[in-house]
Amino acid sequence: MGRLDGKVAIITGAGSGIGAAAARLFAAEGAAVGVLDRDGGAAGRVADSLDGGRGLALAADVTDRPAVGDAVERLMATFGRVDVLYNNAGVAAGFGPTTDLRAADLDLCLAVNVGGTLACTQAVLPHLRAAGGGSIVIQSSVAALVGLPGLAAYSAAKAALLGLTRSLAAELAPAGIRVNAICAGTVDTPMARPLLELRGGGDAARGAEITAERYPIGRIGTPEEIARAALFLASGESSFVTGSVVTADGGMTVV
Repeated sequence: MGRLDGKVAIITGAGSGIGAAAARLFAAEGAAVGVLDRDGGAAGRVADSLDGGRGLALAADVTDRPAVGDAVERLMATFGRVDVLYNNAGVAAGFGPTTDLRAADLDLCLAVNVGGTLACTQAVLPHLRAAGGGSIVIQSSVAALVGLPGLAAYSAAKAALLGLTRSLAAELAPAGIRVNAICAGTVDTPMARPLLELRGGGDAARGAEITAERYPIGRIGTPEEIARAALFLASGESSFVTGSVVTADGGMTVV
């Protein structure tokens, strides 16, 4: 018996990286999964890879509220309910000294990471209420917890998500809806590659080695490791957990 048997989940930014790993894991644990990504082709490939017809590709940019609403309604028409929302879609922009940070990069980080999370949450909330409760998982970052030079825009956006998580958790608990966040350390994903290349002088592998020096566990994370944390928060195993921040960072924040 899977930990998500009979459940329906929407995972945003699920065309690659952590989102794709979570889609595969959630489906393996019995869930039907709406694979939402702005890249419809990538969403389709991930959805097609899920066993048992458990995947539905949903092409939408999380900053496009009408598109998000249409995607949620398509999921409802297909599966009839939704129990889990994993707000994983995000973007990093504006690497470098804060004096050089462009307003456009800050706007992008806030629009996708914060605005997109809010848009998807608002679209799904009526259906979670109708299901009698559920789980919302919000993807944040250790950049919300520690000072990381050159990541001002990204850090500000990810820190805002922790405030949003706590506010939603307090508001939605009476409806049986739990809201938790994951603060992930550096993970080997396409989104992390530009930062790793920057740290490695153009060599992402070298950048990963340099980054790993800050991690007591001795390496950066994998998408599957963060997906397993999301599975715990999505499942009934975390039924008494809400408003919490799960830090999955190989120990980086303890040194």
